Amino acid sequence: MIIAFEGIDGAGKNTVVTALEAELIAREIPVARLAFPRYETSVHAQLASAALHGGMGDLVDSAYGMATLFALDRAEVAAELTGFDEDGYVVLLDRWVASNAAYSAARLSQDASAGGESSEVVAWVDDLEFTQLGIPVPDLQVLVNVPDSVTAGRVAARAEEDAGRGVDAYEADGGLQARTLAAYRALADARWNSPWLVLDNSGDRSALDAQLVELADAVADTVAAEAAEAEVPDED
Repeated sequence: MIIAFEGIDGAGKNTVVTALEAELIAREIPVARLAFPRYETSVHAQLASAALHGGMGDLVDSAYGMATLFALDRAEVAAELTGFDEDGYVVLLDRWVASNAAYSAARLSQDASAGGESSEVVAWVDDLEFTQLGIPVPDLQVLVNVPDSVTAGRVAARAEEDAGRGVDAYEADGGLQARTLAAYRALADARWNSPWLVLDNSGDRSALDAQLVELADAVADTVAAEAAEAEVPDED
């Protein structure tokens, strides 16, 4: 089972994934976890990072160019993730293809999903990643939803904690973050490519924990059902 966690910068995706991972491990469910972009290991992600920090000329100005680099980062590990899924792991992804769709739509000021129809760039991302590159479609996509004001504060706090990291071009554009959140919500409403769950991470940790326990329960039920189905003998 592949679960992709989505949300704008500073939304708390890492916190949510870490909490769910711990809950699943406590239930003895095998977990594999990856976060994207993989800036430390992927040359495509490293080139994207350089562009975001002004090191690749005008590449950062191209929504399609940046989206292609992020897509190639995912393509590098697509087969590995599919293998984990087939081996019975629950694969937790901190960002996946919807991230490219939402940010690209926001950068180009397109409605990600109007009347149930994907925008031009969202349809392009869909075709590029899922069709041309063969990147696996997640079984569930989870939007970590926060108010814009909360996110802006968290981005600033992260930059202060890691002075060497700095704020990249996407994080520095407050308008982009708001448009991206709207795009994510539109994708979730349209159930883009697979079922979506929206988690409220507005600040009430006890409420968030309760939502995560419910999610862990649902995942555990799915894993158990898949295991039972696999044990049914083939009548052929």
